[in-house]
Amino acid sequence: MVLEHYISELLYRYNCVMVPGLGAFLTQMKSAVIHKTTNAFYPPSKAISFNEQVVTNDGLLVSYMAEAEKTSYEEMLTKVTEITSEWKSRLQKGEKLLLDNIGELKLNDSGKIQFQPHYNINYLTSSFGLSSFVSAPVTREILKEEVEAIEEKVPFVFTPEQRKTRSLRPYLKYAAVGLLTISLGLTGYRFMNDNLGNQQLAVEEAQEQVAKRIQAATFFDVEPLELPSISLDVVKTKATISKKTNVKTHHIVAGAFRFRKNADKKIRQLKRRGYNATYIGTNRHGLHMVNYDSYTDVDEALNALRAVKRTQSKDAWLLSVK
Repeated sequence: MVLEHYISELLYRYNCVMVPGLGAFLTQMKSAVIHKTTNAFYPPSKAISFNEQVVTNDGLLVSYMAEAEKTSYEEMLTKVTEITSEWKSRLQKGEKLLLDNIGELKLNDSGKIQFQPHYNINYLTSSFGLSSFVSAPVTREILKEEVEAIEEKVPFVFTPEQRKTRSLRPYLKYAAVGLLTISLGLTGYRFMNDNLGNQQLAVEEAQEQVAKRIQAATFFDVEPLELPSISLDVVKTKATISKKTNVKTHHIVAGAFRFRKNADKKIRQLKRRGYNATYIGTNRHGLHMVNYDSYTDVDEALNALRAVKRTQSKDAWLLSVK
């Protein structure tokens, strides 16, 4: 009969196991711990302690042993008392009492029993299967030092911002198209009455204005604004119109970069691919913007944008400058 074996079994289920004639082994919940120096992780457990001042026999240990050994309570109590008397005698002689899977008992200079628990067994059943381990320390990168290197591989691409009120978005587009259609009709009617000789010129310029308005409503996602009616001046000469339409105001944006040297690098890459890439300034975020190419005609720009999205980058978008 090994007394410490039965004590160990009861420590899994009870917080106090009283040993008649010796004292009581107590357990207390202990939370998981991470050692700051060694980075070792210890799971939740039961901390074992010993109190020799608890001398009242609660009958738990003796009853458990009597049932296991198939004997009476009185006979088992006598055997347990004999064992504990032997243990105390050995302690009085200065010996250390080693209890398997529990700990070590010895007397101090004051004649009191000192207890040193063993940590090889976790008596907390809910932590079954969990063991301690040591993990490598976590090293955190400083984002500020890595931005430039990351940006060379993945440029920042800014697409049009989302409206604050998304529910108004489709209605605003319909309203814009409706206003443009009405304005176009009124303008065409005035052209027909005032100057039938310049009808073809007026229609071309009206189509250009409508395309610009629709382009702005499609590719610029800003706060809703009141759309003014279109007013076209048919007195303009053909030379003046030709000069205005030669300005390249539609840009296919390839990306925006925090550092100018990365923008210049992107331009060189695109030129090697055959694009007429240029630097088109900085946006309101302070990022340097690079385009694939620029166009004067909005239809031509849209066709080129679709080709770029299909063959180069789906993040490309069209910037129209008035």
